[in-house]
Amino acid sequence: MSEHESRGWAEQMSTGLAVVDGQLRVQWINSALAELLGLGLRHAQGQLLAELLADAGVAEQAARSLAEQRSVQCRGVALSGMPAGEQRVDVALQPLDAHRLLVEVHALAEPVPAVSPLSATLRGFAHEVKNPLAGLRGAAQLLQRRLDDADMQALAGMVMAEADRLTALANRLLHHDGASHWGPVNLHQLLERLSDLIQAEPSPPRLRHDYDPSLPDVHGDADRLQQVMLNLARNAIEAGAQTLTLRSRVEHGVRLGDRMLRSALRLDVMDDGSGVSPTVRDTLFEPLVSGRVDGTGLGLALSREIAHEHGGELRYVSRPGETVFSLYLPLPPRAGAAVLSSGRSDG
Repeated sequence: MSEHESRGWAEQMSTGLAVVDGQLRVQWINSALAELLGLGLRHAQGQLLAELLADAGVAEQAARSLAEQRSVQCRGVALSGMPAGEQRVDVALQPLDAHRLLVEVHALAEPVPAVSPLSATLRGFAHEVKNPLAGLRGAAQLLQRRLDDADMQALAGMVMAEADRLTALANRLLHHDGASHWGPVNLHQLLERLSDLIQAEPSPPRLRHDYDPSLPDVHGDADRLQQVMLNLARNAIEAGAQTLTLRSRVEHGVRLGDRMLRSALRLDVMDDGSGVSPTVRDTLFEPLVSGRVDGTGLGLALSREIAHEHGGELRYVSRPGETVFSLYLPLPPRAGAAVLSSGRSDG
């Protein structure tokens, strides 16, 4: 078979193939590899192999393969910067002669995302609550139509909105498809909506607001962050809080996970309730751990998982009469630069 015929046959293959010369520059590439790399055929020709695969290690192995005239396998090479994000491939290097090398690229199957035990538990819970939520929303909608009082209509509308939000959360847990709604989130709007929900409680606590008005928006899922704040407030109320303080701050020199950040956003829910029981302090954020006899132990575990999704953390300090749960979130880069240049620090 002639070289022209061989390339015509190789062009039809679904395996990514390329031929590089002695300087490791691409002489030829088939459509399968060009598509995998998100490149045009003409654009790829003449590129260095290290640029094509964005991996210097493969280029070193290719030079060795040519010099020693032997086949080399490179496993799990990361293709960063591709249109679909990072993908891993296996690369086989086979000398064709003393000055040319055949590069064969096999895309690996994407790993199935790990599902935490908490998420698995919550999926079962989500399945069970969807029908009651639908009934709750229907009843609230019927009440809203029949009520003449504007305040009562607003309360019914709030019930409907919360039922819709919880149904959306349940759907995400059930399908585990990552279909969250990420975008700019105004943290103070979350706290104000939280205030409205607390005031709708049968015997609401006194509310105090202590906001830093300069806080920037964060990039996140507003519904899930709202759920964190609601969980914290409900826990405080169930712990007998008479006064609830909602506070926002920028804090400097914060470690989130394995990262030391110069600045971070902090949302506090502070209460004067009975505090966290010493028996559960070390395991408070674990699933199915609760300080109350009738507690499920899911609210704080879910809240911590949501905080981690946003690159943040959930922490607390507690003593009888003063408990503070704090949600830390990374400060957006541009906003962080502005805070540092101003030299402002809030306590």
